[in-house]
Parts: sequence; structure tokens; C-alpha cells
Amino acid sequence: MNARISAPEFSPALEWINTDQPPSIETLRGRVVLLGFWTFDCVNCINTLPDLRYFENKYHDGLSVIGVHTPKYTYQRDSAPVLKAANRHHIRYPVANDPGFELWQAYGVQSWPTIAVIDARGQLAALLPGEGRRQEADTLIGHLLDEAAAGDLRVYESGVSTIRPEPRMPLRFPGKLLATDSNLWIADSAHNRVLECNHDGRILRQFGSGNPGYWDGRNQDSGFADPQGLAIIKDALYVADTGNHAVRRIRLLNGEVDTVAGTGVAGCDLPGEQLDPTKVAMSAPADVAGLGDKLYIAVSGQNQLWQLDLTHNKLSVLAGNGQLALNDGDGVAASFAQPTCLSVIGQQLVVVDAAASAIRLMRLLDNHVSTLIGAGLYDFGNANGKRDTARLQHPLAACADPRGLIFIADSYNGKIKALNMRSGELRTLNLPYRFQEPAGLSLAAGALWIANTNAHEIVRVDLGSGQVKRLTIGE
Repeated sequence: MNARISAPEFSPALEWINTDQPPSIETLRGRVVLLGFWTFDCVNCINTLPDLRYFENKYHDGLSVIGVHTPKYTYQRDSAPVLKAANRHHIRYPVANDPGFELWQAYGVQSWPTIAVIDARGQLAALLPGEGRRQEADTLIGHLLDEAAAGDLRVYESGVSTIRPEPRMPLRFPGKLLATDSNLWIADSAHNRVLECNHDGRILRQFGSGNPGYWDGRNQDSGFADPQGLAIIKDALYVADTGNHAVRRIRLLNGEVDTVAGTGVAGCDLPGEQLDPTKVAMSAPADVAGLGDKLYIAVSGQNQLWQLDLTHNKLSVLAGNGQLALNDGDGVAASFAQPTCLSVIGQQLVVVDAAASAIRLMRLLDNHVSTLIGAGLYDFGNANGKRDTARLQHPLAACADPRGLIFIADSYNGKIKALNMRSGELRTLNLPYRFQEPAGLSLAAGALWIANTNAHEIVRVDLGSGQVKRLTIGE
């Protein structure tokens, strides 16, 4: 093992978001410590959270996990949305916000996500960048705990869980939603369920038990984990079951839930025409959209768009070479940056490319990808106007009106905007309402339906009068 150096102490500039008793490297002597460097917009960071939860549970008698949030966006420098993100992902260990990147630089971190492993003497044992390092980290933690016990240094008491919870409400961080002329489906994401409601918000049916899990069944006797995107094709509701890295199908006639793609665990397989779609391990599908007998999937963790041919049960890559970038082109010659939402307009797909703060367009005729708004991974802002100068900040949703208007949830700016495809002009809707990281949009029945995610609510905007109404969700 390489020679170890003393782990840098936590800076007083850190903002601890969910504890009044901040830990320190000194007070954690005798325990192995994992520092998880992350940013809550990053799908790869989110994919590492189950690993940290696994280590917390397995090594509760000798390991402390601490989250260090280092922001990409201006919006994330404020600790309030960081606390929301920690609660959304059920994080129970202490989390610090490091808006100045002080700890990041002190530890020599170079990318999100990275895990720093500190031994019982307070020395830095390893930096593990990237996701998919569970086995390697597990072996190292076990070795360091044995090392501490052999040296009579190990502290066996369990670490203290810390939390500043959200208020108890009918919805918990609702993500995507889908409205029709008579119904409203809501991905009640942090409650791990999908709700079928009427337009007044009355719950008609629930799909998913409410606890995170991955099993097929009927209605509440099924398991979802952080469900997001929704699409209806014929008599079925398709769900991007993001936390389970799968696409699920709900048969609306009888409430039966089954799996049509994905294995239930994260992976980076590429689909082949002869491969059963349920044997393809994908990473964080975030949204689905349907047209005819085709289901389109935004595979966020692999920066690609996939297609599931429902007639022939074949899964294929439509566009994206897998690189995290903003490049136009045909099919796999194009690059995406965490595609998060899909909307059909004519024979085209509107794609929300969250990590590039971009809105893309893909022609279904030839899979050509072009950029409507956006200039690069770190070129974001809050600017209306012509497409070439307009800027967004990590948008999470869009829905297209057939007349050529694209409504956009400019999530990290807390605004709803509209892009006119004819004029190329982006403007902000002047709505008398406070939006908190909105992540879902749908158009139906003369209204724009909005998942106001961090406020745990659904909002309806009448497109005729401009009236804004908060829905009361309940039985």
C-alpha cells in the first residue's frame, strides 16, 4: 500500500446542511471515513449513492460516511437546494456544501463523483474517482477496519445519523407527470410510486408499494425506485424507473406491472437486436415517449437515446455515442449530456439535455440531432431572446405544443419558459407563482401541468386565462 498522508481537516467555510454538530477528521479518529464528493445534478454521482448506503449499513460499527457537495451551477452554491437533494435521495449521513471548492482542492479531487477513504489514524488511504467502485472500496474498507482493530484503534460505536426532514405531504419530490383530457399521472418519485389522479387531484389508483423495490405485481403490490418519465401507448403506461435502471409497463385495464427493459441494476450494456431487452443493463433511464409502436427512452446515465420496438420487442440505440458532450450529427455521431426529458412534436423528438443546459431536436426520419438552445457543458445562465444567445440553467423538462411552442422547465432558474420554434425566441412566462426546481411538464385540457418538485406539489396553469392553481392531491 502506498505511503499515506494526513487527511486535510474540514474547513470552517464548509456549510453543514443537515447537522448542528459538524464532524471533524480529529473527532473521527478510530473510525474509517468515506468522503463522498458529489454534485446533485450529476447522474453518475446519484448512481454512487446506493454504494454509500450499502457501506453505511454493512460497516455501521466502524465507518463514517460524509457527503461533500461541490457545486457545478450557481444555483447549487446556496445550501437550501442541497438539503432538498439530500432529502430527495434519503441521505442520512452529514452533508457539507463546499461552494468554494476548498475541500475539493485540499484533497486533490479532479472529477465527480470521487470517494476519499481515510483510515482510523486520520490518514488519506485512497481517492476513488468515478462510479462502479463498490467492490474495490469494500475490500479497502474491510482491510482498514481490520488494521485499526489490530492496532487497538478501532471505535465500534455506530455513527450518528443526521437529518432535517421535509414536511409530511401527500407528494414527495414529484418528478415527471403526464396529463390527458381526463386524467393525470404523477411520478411521486421520492415515495417510489406512480399515481393515477383526476384533474382535481383525487387519487384513483396507486402503482408501487411506496417503498423502494424492484418487483412486478398489480397496483400497490409492485416495486419502483425513483420513478420518473411516463408515456401512454395504447392501453399501457410506460414508466422510466430511474432508480431501478429499468423501463416498466403498467397495463391500465388491470393494473398489472411488468418490466420491458433493463435488469434492475445499473450497467452500461449496449442493446443488440437479438438480445432480450430485459437482459440489457442500462444506466438511469430518465424519460420515455411514445409514437406508434415505438417507445423512445432517454438513457441519462449513458448519454444516449434508445428505441424499443414494441411489436418486435427489439431494443436499439437511436442517437448518441455515449460521450458526455454537446455535438450535433446523425444518430450515433451526435453527443448528448445527460438527456433527461423527451417530448414528441410531429415526427421529431424534443430532447432536454440537462448537463449541457440545452434543448435538442432529433428527426425521427433520419435520427439527425440539432441544437435549439445551448452552447456547452459549462455555458449556462438565465437569458431570454434569440436561440443563439438564450441560456438556461440545467432544465429538466419540456413539452411541445403541436403549433410549434416548446414549454421548458428551466429548473435551476426556477422558471417556466417558452421557445417559439418559428421565431427562435425564448421568453419567460410571467406567472404569479414561485417555482422550486420544477422537473415535470405536460399539456392537456387547455392547461399546462407542472411538477413543482421541491415544493412537493402539482400546479395547473390555464393557458387561456393564465390562472395558476395548486392541486390538492388526496383520496
